[in-house]
Amino acid sequence: MLTLRKSLERGYADHGWLKSFHSFSFAGYHDPAHMGWGNLRVINEDRIAPGTGFGTHGHQDMEIISYVLSGELAHQDSMGNIKGIPPGDVQRMSAGTGVRHSEFNHAPDQETHFLQIWILPERRGIAPGYEQKTIPSQAKRGALALVAAPEASEHGVRIHADARLFAGQFDADEHATLALNPKRRVYVHLIKGELLVNGHQLHAGDALLGEQETVLNLSQGLDAEVLVFDLAH
Repeated sequence: MLTLRKSLERGYADHGWLKSFHSFSFAGYHDPAHMGWGNLRVINEDRIAPGTGFGTHGHQDMEIISYVLSGELAHQDSMGNIKGIPPGDVQRMSAGTGVRHSEFNHAPDQETHFLQIWILPERRGIAPGYEQKTIPSQAKRGALALVAAPEASEHGVRIHADARLFAGQFDADEHATLALNPKRRVYVHLIKGELLVNGHQLHAGDALLGEQETVLNLSQGLDAEVLVFDLAH
């Protein structure tokens, strides 16, 4: 069973320096029907104005993934990491027993647009950790590239959670199929463009929430970029 959730049904917050769409309840947005999906807890589509950002703040017991779409995200944390995250990179921060970090857009004239993703860890109290990888564009072109998983992979970051994240880009006659375990959940988030998924027409910001599904078919993309989550129930 697949349920379509349209982009404009998401929560929205405009803080001036930050504009953010919330797929699930977050901060001032609360919707009991959308508290997460499986062990996926947060997808925030954030746009940070030039010269601004998130000051130092803390997290605990969460796997946090940043997926940058445009601009660059400057990251600094209490583990000693000082990194720039450009488009095409995937970053994973395991908050574990506790970590503090900041995220900024230091560009004077360019917005930073990225997705902030939180996944519940497989266990509490792990050691904090950091990993960042560049995902080659050709790996996502007309295919679903594994970009985060519990096991090590060629291009993906390793997460301490029972979940896998795939990213793909589709245009024209490019298509892909992903086999699913019907005992698990699936979540499809269309970042941009248009895409047909199991007969559902998705536009930028739309999502599909699925359970008891055995396969995903992605086709008829129009400058589409998509994330697919394979999740614990």
